[in-house]
Amino acid sequence: MAHSFFGGVHPKGYKELSCMEPIRPISPKTVTISMSQHIGAPCKPLVSMGDRVTVGQKIGDGQGLCAPVHASVSGEVVFVGPRPSPTGTFVESVVIESDGKFTLSPTVQKRDSLDGLTAEELIAIIREAGITGMGGAGFPTSVKLSSGLGKVDTVLINGAECEPYITSDDRLMQESPERILRGIAVINAILNPKKTVIGVENNKPQAIASLRKHLKGEAELLPLKVRYPQGAEKQLIQSVTGRCVPPGGLPAAVGCAVFNVATCAAISDAVFEGLPVVRRAITVTGKAIAKPCNLLAPIGTAFEDLVEAAGGFASDPYKIFVGGPMMGIAQHTLEASTIKGNNALTCYSQEDRPPQNEPHCIRCGKCVEVCPMHLMPLFLHKARKKGDLEDLEKRNLMDCIECGSCAYGCPARIPLVQSFRTGKKMLRDAKAKEAKK
Repeated sequence: MAHSFFGGVHPKGYKELSCMEPIRPISPKTVTISMSQHIGAPCKPLVSMGDRVTVGQKIGDGQGLCAPVHASVSGEVVFVGPRPSPTGTFVESVVIESDGKFTLSPTVQKRDSLDGLTAEELIAIIREAGITGMGGAGFPTSVKLSSGLGKVDTVLINGAECEPYITSDDRLMQESPERILRGIAVINAILNPKKTVIGVENNKPQAIASLRKHLKGEAELLPLKVRYPQGAEKQLIQSVTGRCVPPGGLPAAVGCAVFNVATCAAISDAVFEGLPVVRRAITVTGKAIAKPCNLLAPIGTAFEDLVEAAGGFASDPYKIFVGGPMMGIAQHTLEASTIKGNNALTCYSQEDRPPQNEPHCIRCGKCVEVCPMHLMPLFLHKARKKGDLEDLEKRNLMDCIECGSCAYGCPARIPLVQSFRTGKKMLRDAKAKEAKK
């Protein structure tokens, strides 16, 4: 039975722009592969300029909380150094000029079954494949699995895809249900949960039908009511199980673990095909795009190549997000390239431009009504503007999931998500400074 969660909004979906477009592969001439595509320490490059590489070859790795990165095309390394990142910063990267052959690395070896593999061995395979949360979070999947051993009784598979415009997961569920279900079987073999549930918003009937047709006991399928942010980890847990993750807590605190459907497909590729994360489905959409579509892009594909593959711009774009308009990050250059967690490039046209004035907060309380984390955004924004770190911490700013529901409902159009991201950085910087004393 589906439950409900507090707050949330119902933004217009605009999914009709791309939902009927099958995922099609593209072959960029060069890729720029960031050494920081995950939460944790960045990788160190394992290749140098002039080296020849093949698809699936490990080209970056590190210690601790880290997920290795791999060549997504075969060809020659033509640059190693800082390059623009979707995060808005310059990040150490490896640029590869493709030879167009997509020659596989000798390390890519297929496997027919899980027979004889322990949970620890499967986690090691997933770690070496560089798999991270592909719904956007970027947390190393091997670490999530390791920390869940013996603690998780319910596994949730996130097929909600509640963010407006994005349809890559919808198409993945329609076109590759077998890959998703094989990945779920691997997760079940590792965590041995009592129950596994796939949650999909019921505005995706073809995806639901496709999964249901191929299900063979790997999981239960639960259609969910459409409400944003249904796909947020803690909200999905509450929707499916009725359990509430405590403030500051992790899903394991209530016996749950959540994995995106794209992450499940990547796990299947790693375990059964021997293929690390070298590609991903990504939606290129928005009113400024000539032909919105879903692409299978090698990791490191430049945003300008994605736009070109979607027919270019139909009109002068007003703003471009990596991700969707609710949680996405606005881009200042199309020279940045895709990383593992990128599932969309959303291009707003001039007609999407909001009023430029930013009135003061009128204390209407709409942001409080829609916040799914029971926070008080108006007071958090006030504390952030004052630089009151004590108040930010007291009001649990770090629990904010940056879903954008508050900004969506704000009649003053105050950029609340941007404000809270800045506030979080202020808190992290303060704690790091304190730790050095």
